[in-house]
Order: sequence, then structure tokens, then C-alpha cells
Amino acid sequence: MTTDYFAGDPRTNLERMLAGDLYVADQEIEDLTRRSAGLAEAYGRTALLDEGAARLILTELLGTLGEGSGIRPPLYVDYGKHLHIGARTFVNFNLTALDVAPITIGDDCMIGPNVQLLTPTHPVDPQPRKDKLEGAQPITIGDNVWLGGGVIVCPGVTIGDNSVIGAGSVVVKDIPANVVAVGNPARVVRENIDR
Repeated sequence: MTTDYFAGDPRTNLERMLAGDLYVADQEIEDLTRRSAGLAEAYGRTALLDEGAARLILTELLGTLGEGSGIRPPLYVDYGKHLHIGARTFVNFNLTALDVAPITIGDDCMIGPNVQLLTPTHPVDPQPRKDKLEGAQPITIGDNVWLGGGVIVCPGVTIGDNSVIGAGSVVVKDIPANVVAVGNPARVVRENIDR
């Protein structure tokens, strides 16, 4: 017997997703992810040939792209429109930004290669997970943050202004401003860094 998780809830799965509630990825959601994948691929091809045209594709794909910011392809997103990048931010190769919930990256950030920003969540209980329920929690990265290569930022995490996350770290909880954090799970190893 299948549980009707949405009994009495007239919203679409996309509406549930955007509200931050549990949902099931249906055809409407799949179509949006296919569109985003196509734009991201087009960006990667075009970036090699025409920087201006590539930026136009990025502005169509992303929610916000600040002035003077750049992304080296390839770029992988779920939707793109929930990814917001501030001004003068540099994103190196191979960013994976699973933007089911909003991902906000501040101004003057440096994002190393192979960084993963992961907003999706799944139920811990086996049956709802088997029934394909999923959710998401937003990620917020403050201004002037440096994420080293291979950093993984988990759902619901906020990283404060001016902080540095060491290469390969896995950030599972909030990191305050003005610190260096490293490891798996990432922990603060130095405070009061020079700004």
C-alpha cells in the first residue's frame, strides 16, 4: 500500500519544492532540470569561443550573476535560477551547485575547482526515501569567502564573511565569519584572520 504523502495538499510538486517542503520529482521538475543542463552545456561550449555570448547564457541560466564575476566551465546545476552569485566572484572549473533550494554566494568570493554546493536532502526513514520524497535546505556563503578545491558544503549551511574553508573539507554545520576551517567535518582551526 502506497502512502499518499500529499493528501489535502493541492500544490504541485514544484510548488512544494520551492516552498522548502518535501516533494517528489515529477515530469515538470525533470523538464526544468533538462533545460538547465542544456544551458550549462551551451555555456561550456560557448565560453571557449565568445565570452560575451557565454555571459548571456549564464544570465539566462542563473538567478543572479554579479558584475565582474566569472565561472570557468564546466558548470553543473539542478535549476540554475536558484543560484545567486555576487559581484567580483571567481568560480573555478567543475562547480556542482545542486540548487533545489537557494544557493547564495556573496561578493569577492573565490570558489576552487571541484567544489560541491549541495542543497538536496532525503528522508532518513527508509520508506519515504524509497517512495522518492526529497527536500532541500538553502546554502549561504558570505562575502570574501574562499572555498578551496574539492570543498563540499552540505544542505542548510551558512559560511560567514571573510572565512576560508580548506581544500577537501566537508562543511556540515555553519561556519562563523573571519575564521579558517578545515577537515571532515570542517572545524575552525584559526580565528581572527586578517581582513
